[in-house]
Amino acid sequence: MNVTKGGLALFSANSCTAYTELARKISERLGVEPGKVQVYQEANRETRVQIQESVRGKDVFIIQTVSNKQCKMRKRGSIVSKLLASMMCKAGLTHLITMDLHQKEIQGFFNIPVDNLRASPFLLQYIQEEIPDYRNAVIVAKSPASAKRAQSFAERLRLGIAVIHGEVQDAESDLVDGRHSPPTVKNAAAIHPSLEIPMAIPKEKPPITVVGDVGGRIAIIVDDIIDDVDSFLAAADTLKERGAYKIYVMATHGLLSSDAPRLIEESAIDEVVVTNTIPHEIQKLQCHKIKTVDISMILSEAIRRIHNGESMSYLFRNIGMDD
Repeated sequence: MNVTKGGLALFSANSCTAYTELARKISERLGVEPGKVQVYQEANRETRVQIQESVRGKDVFIIQTVSNKQCKMRKRGSIVSKLLASMMCKAGLTHLITMDLHQKEIQGFFNIPVDNLRASPFLLQYIQEEIPDYRNAVIVAKSPASAKRAQSFAERLRLGIAVIHGEVQDAESDLVDGRHSPPTVKNAAAIHPSLEIPMAIPKEKPPITVVGDVGGRIAIIVDDIIDDVDSFLAAADTLKERGAYKIYVMATHGLLSSDAPRLIEESAIDEVVVTNTIPHEIQKLQCHKIKTVDISMILSEAIRRIHNGESMSYLFRNIGMDD
C-alpha cells in the first residue's frame, strides 16, 4: 500500500457555491476540510487564483465542473491551470496527474464494464429503484451510434432494446434559404456548347423508424451527455407515436443549456435524469421533469482508493446494486 504521509488535499476550482457543491459533498464523505483557495477576477477580467495553505507532500485532488455550454474547456482549463500553477509556485506541489472527466477517453470513469460494454451504475440504480414497473421498459438508443451503450444498459437490467434510425424531415421553413436546393445552371452552353448537364436531385433524408417494439412499454433513452435537446425531443415524439406510454431520458452529464429546460417541460418526455457532475439547479427551477442523481459517493471512494493505493477495479466490480 502506497499511502502519502502528508495526507490529501481537496480543492474546487471555482469559488461560486453552485460550482463547489459536489466538492463539498465529496469532502464531507472523505472527512477532510476543503482546501483553502480564493478564485476571483480582477478589473481587467483576468482570473486570479490564490492557494492559502501548503500542499507540500500531499495528494491533491481538484474538483471542477462546468455549468453551461458557454463555459468552454478554454475557460475551465484556464482556472484549473492557474490553480495548479499557484500550487507549484507557492504551495509546494511537486508532482501532478490530471484528467478531464469530459474527455471521451475518460468517460468510462463513470461506467462499469458489462461483458465488454459499459453502463452507468448511478443511472442503472435509479432505473431499478425509482421507475415503477421498470421490468416493462425497453432501453432506447436514439441513433445507431449509441446502440452499444443502450445494449449495455439492456443486458445489465435484462430488458429489451430499441434503436431509432433515420432523420427528422426538414420543415418548410428550413428550405426557404435554398441551402437544400441543387445548384442550377441557366445556360449549359455558356460552359461548353456540347455539354449537357442533368438536373440535380436533392438528397432526401431517410424517415425516422424504430427497430424494436416499444408499444405499451416504458421507453428509456440513454446517452452520455444531454445539452441541445432537439434530437431527444424528436426521439420522444417518435416513441410516443409508436405507442410508448412513458418516456425517460438518462444521461451522465446534464449541460441543459439555452432553452433546454423549457423545451423538455413542453415535450413528450416524462423525466430527464442526470448526475450532479454539472450543477443545474437553475434548470430544475424551470423544469420539474429534471431529476438529479448524486455521484459524490463513488467519486469520494475513488479518491480515497487512489490516495491509499487501493484497487480501483475492485470499486467498479463491487458497486452495490440488485441484479
